[in-house]
Amino acid sequence: MKTAIRLLVLAALLLPGCQPRVGPEIFSFEVDGIRLVGLLDTPAHQNPASSIILVHGYGPTNVVEQNAFAELRAAFTRIGLNVLVWDKPGCGQSEGVFDINQPVESSAREVVAAVEALKSSGLPGTEHVGLWGISRAGWIAPLAIQAEPAINYWISVSGVSDKENARYLLSANLPIEGRTPAQTERVVGAWQRAVDVTSTGGPYDEYMQVATVLSDDPFVQFMGWGEPATRESFLAYQEQYQRGELLIDEDTGLPVYIADFSGILESLNIPVLAVFGALDTNVDWQETAKLYQQTIGENPSAELSVRVFEGANHILKQAETGGIREMNAAPGDAPHVEGYIETMTDWLVANGFGLSAD
Repeated sequence: MKTAIRLLVLAALLLPGCQPRVGPEIFSFEVDGIRLVGLLDTPAHQNPASSIILVHGYGPTNVVEQNAFAELRAAFTRIGLNVLVWDKPGCGQSEGVFDINQPVESSAREVVAAVEALKSSGLPGTEHVGLWGISRAGWIAPLAIQAEPAINYWISVSGVSDKENARYLLSANLPIEGRTPAQTERVVGAWQRAVDVTSTGGPYDEYMQVATVLSDDPFVQFMGWGEPATRESFLAYQEQYQRGELLIDEDTGLPVYIADFSGILESLNIPVLAVFGALDTNVDWQETAKLYQQTIGENPSAELSVRVFEGANHILKQAETGGIREMNAAPGDAPHVEGYIETMTDWLVANGFGLSAD
């Protein structure tokens, strides 16, 4: 893949024997004809042991202006890592148009291009490159690792299985929102019926009957899912299912995001650290942990470590319920659950990708 790199860094960074300068610096690279811009941090007082790329979850980004992931970046640079994170297309200083439903395959190409850009930059510490990713990145990272053998490790935070998680999200959050079991079952059942009708070629009128149940629920409205699909978009989705572009898991009835995801995970011959919050109501972390154990954990050429934090939500912040409304209402500087950062830095040092901070 052709990449274009523009680094605003001191020349001393490229000179052998010189100590790296403390970041962040602006780092940009090109993928699919679009220039993406982000931040590159380099450690102080020591040559980098490796480089780590931070992969976003769902939603828009504003990396440079908001100094995104500042705590995490600081923790990784303290143990001798270069840290790279950039804005999605159409966000921050990155070119292109933002697509909240950007295909994970497109996001994976960004990661591969970033790895190539780092490795061709000549910066110390780019001999070994790993990934850190949260939530949606659980789909992106395995695709990138499969495509780019130069990726040496992966930290998965609140990772996902191959299936749509909206049903789990509704089932976990509606009781927190005060719904009775019967009310929860009604809304969740309506969501599943909407999927069934769409994927099996059912009539639009039947879809609208169950879509009304969803649009009337305040939590569904809060999530932005209250607007039913138009007839045109409904039929377009049906055609995608009929062409095999969209898949349904026969056992669960859930849409599948990545075909043969288990096979992709089984092929990862690298160390993997999987971190979960026990109060995660966004994704079914227990299903993901089970999937990782059955795939990565059974690969003798890989090494899987799993850590679950009690009292932690989807973004590993301390929580009471783990509900999405509670998570969104918390201030940005709310503390992470105790031990979360240290678990990751200790793992990196133990695997030779970081340096002891002592």
